[in-house]
Amino acid sequence: MASLPFSDDSRFGLRRQARLPGPLALSSGASLGPVDIAYETYGQMNADRSNVILICHALTGDQYVASDHPVTGKPGWWWRMVGEGKPVDPARHFIVCSNVIGSCMGSSGPASLDPATGEPFAMRFPVLTIADMVRAQAALLDHLGVDRLAAVIGGSMGGMQALTWPTLFPDRVERCVVIASTARHSAQNIAFHEVGRQAIMADPNWRGGDYYADGQPPVAGLAVARMAAHITYLSEAGLTEKFGRRLQARDAKTFGFDADFQVESYLRHQGLSFTDRFDANSYLYITRAMDYYDIAEDHGGGLAKAFAGTKARFCLVSFDTDWLYPTAESRIIVHALNASGAQASFVELSSPFGHDAFLLESPELNRVVDGFLRGGRA
Repeated sequence: MASLPFSDDSRFGLRRQARLPGPLALSSGASLGPVDIAYETYGQMNADRSNVILICHALTGDQYVASDHPVTGKPGWWWRMVGEGKPVDPARHFIVCSNVIGSCMGSSGPASLDPATGEPFAMRFPVLTIADMVRAQAALLDHLGVDRLAAVIGGSMGGMQALTWPTLFPDRVERCVVIASTARHSAQNIAFHEVGRQAIMADPNWRGGDYYADGQPPVAGLAVARMAAHITYLSEAGLTEKFGRRLQARDAKTFGFDADFQVESYLRHQGLSFTDRFDANSYLYITRAMDYYDIAEDHGGGLAKAFAGTKARFCLVSFDTDWLYPTAESRIIVHALNASGAQASFVELSSPFGHDAFLLESPELNRVVDGFLRGGRA
């Protein structure tokens, strides 16, 4: 099928940013405008615009799904899924991935300048929901001339966005792929996030969120928040296999509080490296959005009601060692989809890597997604 000649259109390509006039109405009753959205596109839209796939990123992800990250230099966060010869292939698909609002990689967030003051919003930025992120994505697609998605795909928080899409825009989604995710945040999920938020706010450098002027952000608090969260992305078996109780570059315990164990050193590295690429206030805002997430609550308490208006087909994938969003959470979604009459397929995959399995090497996951996108049932 022919492609549209977009090669000279500045809206398309890598490292793009759109300023949408707004105002964007938010779940809280507040509004946001103008709205900046940083995004990337890959591939070409075909003539009838029927090959568009939206990729939604997780809590600390970004728009660099298949291109090198400008801060870390690392390959795109889902290069195993998106790319030439991969299930989401720019040779077949027109791929869009945007940075969620509230984040810090070019989309409107607490580090953005408030047009009313000329200073960073900081904690004066409005509190957001997952639905707000999806509405902003829909506005971006309008800007790009995209009326309908061949598929929306996401894992973890990206899966929350993907699952929300057909509930808000039932006629704009043909397929929906939800990986290692849930239909609402549990008390345990909220509890882990609250530990992270309190770590940030307890850092003396947080200063109520007003730390942008002197370049001294709450690095220590953000690092601890990342360390605590990172534990939830791994499995006990995976940690044991990778680290066990092995010591870090020493033959004996120091009887002190340095990182004696390899797992301690690993977590400290994860925490500190994270602070180079992420904003502490954005972490507060996005985790709050995830905690507010409850699709059933948004539809009168019935999860099946949320999907009653859509003809989208759904593919749900979970991992057997994921204790952050365990398989039971995906089954709840599948039961609701079945009750609503929606077409849904579901598979639980085996992996030693816990929640992060969707980001790692998984031929089975690639096979499932590829088959679903090509028209078969997973």
